Amino acid sequence: MKSRRWTTVAILGGVLALAALPQLAGAQGQAWPAKQPIRLVAVFPPGGSVDQVARILAVPLSQQLGQSVIVDNKGGASGSIGTAAVVNSPPDGYTFAVVFDTHGVNPALIPGLPYDTRKDLAPVVLVGTSAMVLATHSGSEYKSFGDVIAAAKAKKPVNYGSIGSGSLGHLAMTLLGRSSGLDWQHVPYKGGGPLMNDAVAGHIPLTIGSVFVTKPHIDSKRLRPLAVTTSKRAAELPDVPTVAESGYPGFDAPAWWAVLAPAKTPPEIVRRMNEELNKALKSPDVAARLAGQGITVIGGAPDVARAFIDKQVDVWSQVVRENNIKAD
Repeated sequence: MKSRRWTTVAILGGVLALAALPQLAGAQGQAWPAKQPIRLVAVFPPGGSVDQVARILAVPLSQQLGQSVIVDNKGGASGSIGTAAVVNSPPDGYTFAVVFDTHGVNPALIPGLPYDTRKDLAPVVLVGTSAMVLATHSGSEYKSFGDVIAAAKAKKPVNYGSIGSGSLGHLAMTLLGRSSGLDWQHVPYKGGGPLMNDAVAGHIPLTIGSVFVTKPHIDSKRLRPLAVTTSKRAAELPDVPTVAESGYPGFDAPAWWAVLAPAKTPPEIVRRMNEELNKALKSPDVAARLAGQGITVIGGAPDVARAFIDKQVDVWSQVVRENNIKAD
């Protein structure tokens, strides 16, 4: 009789233990991110806009989540080296990528990219966008964007510099030239620093670069802005017309930044991280600091980020293929 009672207790204990498993699993899931610090992999070297965005976000995220958030710079190959490192990291919610607009170009530009941009990554949030600025030296003959167009239509040599072959600035000018029958010569540089050095010295007549790179030289009156590439005027340069309003309706080529996770990261963690990032982006301090980088905050759900990135991949992949553009 006693033996039967203990058998019944053991069976009941087993049933209760099995019933508790889902609750335990749920409790473990809710424990994120208590296990370890979170890494934000900035896919470009220190000092650039991607690094700045990652560091601006790391502070409020750490405060909100009660966990250390570390910025880990892994630059190289237009951001693809750092992105590959994130793709190959455990999908446990402790590693995220902070990427730049090159992310949407790399699938077409880099042969044998070691990951599938759409399948191997889960967009978490679109941080924001920024205009690129077409600018010229303050002593240049170009007083307006119309002057550049007139020179190109007159078959005069029109040279412009960008931060490199396959950069968004290069692709934006290529798209504009091809769609309008305009011919201009691209001069690639190894980054924004060398490009701006030659621009302010008057060694290159036109440049296209982000507000972050260009505005300090506009403020110092060494460069004259001619047009911005976004569909709306940049808040930081309200008097500078858009390419669209200068005779090319519909033209829109923004620089952008986003946070991504490995594709198999649990959806509940992606959703929570999205909520925390949106909370950070709504902070007046964070918005002001991003605005200081020339970035307009976007935010929103992961699906907003995915739709935006997919469109960028489609648009710029076509430009790369049709114009046989190669990476540096």
